[in-house]
Amino acid sequence: MIVAGEASGDIYGADLACEALKLDPNLHFFGIGGARMREAGVETLVDSSDMAVVGLVEVIKHFDVISSAFRKLKQIVLNDSPDLLILIDYPGFNMRLAKVAKKAGVKVLYYISPQIWAWRQGRVKKIARIVDHMAVILPFEAPFYQQAGVPVTFVGHPMLDLVNVTLGRSSAATSFNLDPSRKIVGLFPGSRRNETERLLPVIIAAAGKLREQFPGIQFILPLASTLNEEDIVPLLAAGNIDVTITRDRIHDMIRACDAVISVSGTVTLEIALVGTPMVIIYKLSPLTYQLAKRLVKVNNIGLCNIVAGETVVQELIQDQANPAAIAAEVGRLLTDHTYLATITGKLGEIRAKLGRGGASAHVARLALTLCSQRDDTTARHPESPQ
Repeated sequence: MIVAGEASGDIYGADLACEALKLDPNLHFFGIGGARMREAGVETLVDSSDMAVVGLVEVIKHFDVISSAFRKLKQIVLNDSPDLLILIDYPGFNMRLAKVAKKAGVKVLYYISPQIWAWRQGRVKKIARIVDHMAVILPFEAPFYQQAGVPVTFVGHPMLDLVNVTLGRSSAATSFNLDPSRKIVGLFPGSRRNETERLLPVIIAAAGKLREQFPGIQFILPLASTLNEEDIVPLLAAGNIDVTITRDRIHDMIRACDAVISVSGTVTLEIALVGTPMVIIYKLSPLTYQLAKRLVKVNNIGLCNIVAGETVVQELIQDQANPAAIAAEVGRLLTDHTYLATITGKLGEIRAKLGRGGASAHVARLALTLCSQRDDTTARHPESPQ
């Protein structure tokens, strides 16, 4: 069983499934995932697009869908006992499912750590009780788990294998029917519906201000696998600007851009690995934001900045994430060549901090090892859960 509740997890889960099936074509993967995992041969009992929400208030609104999915997988774990449970990020859901699996005697491999090093670090004790092995993708995570006695392997970041751009900026722009002689800005509104509804209008308003400052500027937007065009077209229409929408070749698309406006998330690391400058924005509901301020222990929210260990690209959060401030930062990226050179130089250093690649193949080998270690007696006679 494999569980990926968001768009980035869908990508990583698909790559992992492909690598594992190379090692053992008789494997059967099933669980929660999206289009990419289905293409890789995973039987998705629940679509991850229905699960991709963030924040306390937002989760409450989607409680029925998430609760139903949990009950479905819980029953399978208890009654059909998979050989292994692979969990990809998505901690609120996956930590609960790991607890069920542990009581049922099912081995648990957690791939892509919950960011407990950022907030609620005490949860590492719970992870030690319910997870058989952690496969982490950031170098500083391995010592954190080792100190807590959790079996852990640093596998490198899967994005290293996925980001492979061979086109130059001009060729990349032309391939999307964009004019390379004019400025191009990427608009990245996120992969969750509630996130897009909250942030895309702000991004579009910022794009409107940029169009006033840079006549002829072009905009391009990648549509995540968890979203449909009908989710965003009304929001784009309200902004009255022309935007090219694409689903494929996201890294070529990033290369085509002179700058990017991106919500915080895994995609900021993809943008950094391509080397395109960006501004990171984020807004939460007021209640969720106030809770986050009290709990989060890191200085940055952007993954590229966290990996770099400093604020390489600007982050505009909550009230700061307004159209005027966003447009001002992008305008500086488009006109201040010294500023731009400093940022792109530091973005180029991030790749070296993420390992050597091959993360999915490494995790696939870990998965098969754990499958072979399964205690069949315990799995066939699970302890009754409380």
